[in-house]
Formats: sequence, C-alpha cells, structure tokens
Amino acid sequence: MSHRKDRTLVKLLEEWAEGPLRESLARLPERAPRFETSSGIPMERLYTPLDVQGIPYAEDLGFPGVFPFTRGVQPTMYRSRFWTMRQYAGFATAEETNQRFRYLLDQGQTGLSVAFDLPTQMGYDSDAPEAAGEVGRVGVPISSLADMDVLLDGLPLDEVSTSMTINSTAAILLALYVAAAEKRGVARDRISGTTQNDILKEYIARGTWIFPPAPSMRLVTDIFEFCAAELPRWNTISISGYHMREAGATAAQELAFTLADAIAYCEAAVGRGLPIDDFAGRLSFFFAAWSELFEEVAKFRAARRMWARIVRDRFGAKSERSMVCRFHVQTAGSSLTAQSIDNNVVRTTIQALSAVLGGAQSLHTNARDEALALPTEESARLALRTQQILAHESGVTETPDPLAGSYYIETLTSRLEAAAQEYLDEIDSAGGTLAAIEGGFQQRQIQESAYRVQQAIEAGDQVVVGVNRFVDDDATTVRPTIQRIDPAAEAAQIAGLRRVRAERDPAAWEAALRRLDEAARGEDNLLPPLIEAIAAYATVGELSDRLRSAWGEHRELITV
Repeated sequence: MSHRKDRTLVKLLEEWAEGPLRESLARLPERAPRFETSSGIPMERLYTPLDVQGIPYAEDLGFPGVFPFTRGVQPTMYRSRFWTMRQYAGFATAEETNQRFRYLLDQGQTGLSVAFDLPTQMGYDSDAPEAAGEVGRVGVPISSLADMDVLLDGLPLDEVSTSMTINSTAAILLALYVAAAEKRGVARDRISGTTQNDILKEYIARGTWIFPPAPSMRLVTDIFEFCAAELPRWNTISISGYHMREAGATAAQELAFTLADAIAYCEAAVGRGLPIDDFAGRLSFFFAAWSELFEEVAKFRAARRMWARIVRDRFGAKSERSMVCRFHVQTAGSSLTAQSIDNNVVRTTIQALSAVLGGAQSLHTNARDEALALPTEESARLALRTQQILAHESGVTETPDPLAGSYYIETLTSRLEAAAQEYLDEIDSAGGTLAAIEGGFQQRQIQESAYRVQQAIEAGDQVVVGVNRFVDDDATTVRPTIQRIDPAAEAAQIAGLRRVRAERDPAAWEAALRRLDEAARGEDNLLPPLIEAIAAYATVGELSDRLRSAWGEHRELITV
C-alpha cells in the first residue's frame, strides 16, 4: 500500500471513529468492556488493511503446498481429495469393534481410528487385577495377536489407513499391527497409518504413562528408526495438543506445548544419529478443534508456518517434505454437555468447520451422546454425516485456505504465532521441554487456564448454552438411548486370553521374551524382538512387565 493510500485510510478510519462509531456507541454500548479470544488476544472493533500491511506475503503466506505452508500442505487441497474421515471407535471386544469399523466403512468412512481400553493403554492384560471393571469400557481390549487378528478381520489393510491412539504401549501395538498384517499377507511397505506414540503429553496432561521419561523416549525413537527402514507409509508419531487442550490449555498454549514436544522428539532422534530428513517427513500432529471458529482456523495456519520454520532453521532440514505439518483434528470432547445433548451436534459442526477451513488432513467428529457414554451406532453415523455434509454441501472445500487475506484472520494468525513463541522461549529458557515438564511449567499453565475458564462459567461470564443459560425444561428433553457394554464381554475376553496362553508354544514364547529382555537392557531397537515375541503369542501385559522389570515405572513428583 502506498503512503498516500495509507494516509487516506487512516483519515477515513478517524472520521468513522469520530462519527458513525461514536454515535452508535452513545445509543447502543458494546456488550463488554473487552473482547478477547480464549488465548487472551484482544479482538478489535474493526480490522482494516492497516492491520496486515506489515505482513510479507511471500515469506509469511506464500502459496498452498510450498514453504511455509501457511495456506495448506497441498497445492490443490480438497479440490483433489477430501480429508480422511476417521471416526474413533473401540469398545467391549475386538469382535464388536470390528463390526463397528465395518459399519462405518460401509457408511463412507475413509480411515480407521482405534480406541483402546485403559488396561491396554497401561500395559495390563485383561485378566490382570488392575484391569478389573475396565476391560472394554473406554476402548477395545487387545491382549494378544489373537485379539488383533479379530479386530482387523476382513478390513482392507493395504487400502485403508489405521490410526491407533496409544502411547506408553505404542511400540507393542505397532508390533501387533505389523504381525497381524503379515499373517494376512500384507507387506510392510503396503500398510499405512499412525501410532500416537506421544509420551510427553502423557506426563503433561493425560497420565497414561508406564515407564520413566528416558526409556519412554527411547521407545519413541525406536519407532522412528524402525519405520524409516521398514514401514515407509507409517506416520511414526501423532504429536498431540488435543489432550492438553482438553485439560484446559488455551489455543496458544496448545500450539506452543505441542511444538515444544515435537522439538524434543526431533532432538532425541537426531541425538540417536537419525538425520532429520530421514524421519521428519513421517511426523504428524493432532490438534483439538473448539467452537471459537476464527481462533481455531488461525491456530491451524500458525501451526504450519511455525513448524516449517522450526524444522528448517532449528534442525537444518533440506527436504520440504520434512517441513510439512500434517495433522489430524478431533472436535472438542470436553465441550460436549450431558444436558440437552442435541446442542452438541451444533457445537461439533462449528468445530469441524474450523478444522476444514484450517486445512486438516484427517478429522474425527464427536458424537452427540459422548458426554453420557460411548457413542451408539446411530450417533456415530450422524457424526460422520456432519463431515460428509461439510465436504459435499457446504462449498468451503472448493478453494484452498478460503479465509486467507481476511484482515482479522491474518492478524490473528500472526498474534497467535507470537503468543505461542513466547511460551516456546520460556521453555527453552527452562532448559528445554523435558526440563520444563519436570519443573511443572506446562502443567501449571494449563491448570491456571482451566481454572480461569471454570470461574467464568460458574460466574455466568462465559455462556454454555443449556448449562448456565438457555436451559431446557426437563419436560421437553427426552433421555436418549445410550451405548451399554455387556458385562459378559469382559468374561469372554478373559476366557479368550487364557486360551491363547494355554495353546501357545512355551519354548518359543520364553525364548522370545528372553531376547526382548536382553534388548531392553542393551541398545538394540526393540521393534524386531517385540514382533518376534508377539508372533509367539506373548501378551501385552507380559511384554510390558518385561520392560517394567528392565526400566522401572515412572512416579509423578507431587509438589505442594
């Protein structure tokens, strides 16, 4: 913009503020003294070209599919192919979950996403005392190769990608998936998918850890190394801000803490001797989508730009593929309300729209009844239909990054980037991600943000429709049918597990576990001995116990 045009716009803006705006405010004062996003970024009355005149287009925006990827990771984005529609599922038994997967694929889902029960996440077999009452409750129980065979039965593993939300036992579940695929005759270079494999966010926000940080990071980098050589289509990690956001992080905190974890994983892999361009192209990310539409779109755009620069400038990557921030998005589970659950359909639609406008590669839409129980088949179908309507009817997929150039969106993208960078600088000053986690920095920031939001909701300053305002009369609400887990499923799962133990070759089983133990106490990559032990029908609990024996268990330091 020329200086003359700039001066003209400033003058016009001053005239507007002194005239129409002043008159309007005198008649109709604004609803609040201050408007801001969830991250505390002020929202101005008006955005004009003056707000974006300092943004260099080529350096900060560019074009879709090229550095810094602000406008998308592919030149054509959804004009060529929609995002992967990946509804998260897992409950009761491997057989019932397999049936749900088949149903969702028949309904048009384009990728699988596996939820595992808590015993599987924590490295316990279904018949362990610690697992009692939790088998199949929040996900599918997988104790052995026999369970994985049933889970994947009849599914086209060489055509559909599978995301597995698993962290402490990620290496074990990946080994199970590889062994099951090979039994089906699907070669390693044909299977595609993602292991979440993000242990750092467990220490920060979620809590399903097993091992201390050092051996846990070793498992992460073992997966990087193994997949670089053996599974070229597998995303080795899904670095997850989602769970931090669910715990109460703001958009800026989610962005910063996710990228900080990603930096730590890259540092660990490079320290292991892996060149950045050998593994960075298979890293992926996992973000939450909340209802504050424009902030979420800006967050996704800022994430791409920041990650591209981090990988290039901090790690010296040469390949543009290494600099691409590809991500899965899930709508915000903690925004769902148990009251007036039909309102959740509207929330989820807005959140899913932000993911699409923000250029997600993969999306899960939560079901309306998930504040009450695992979704029913009908509510899971409606959640999938939400994605399909956005893809085929909304028109927002017809051009890449359709909100680019908006004075507000571009300003918000830059301000979110700056806010996130401040957190990254603090983490660096603390000695890096692991040191910051050990000092409780990320945990405290998230807890304080969650507390502020809860205070605002309880005071009525933050409206939650159907909860603290616009509450439906009980007489007008109908209690929905919810998904119930048959108690007999746990007994059936335990019986099947005990059959596996009774029928396997004890000598092959013992020899394989011995080799795993030796590798765990040494420096060899653990994936080959894990796959060997799984082929001998060692169970998740047995494999985890061998690693517990070698490494110990993590204990959280509680500070007062």
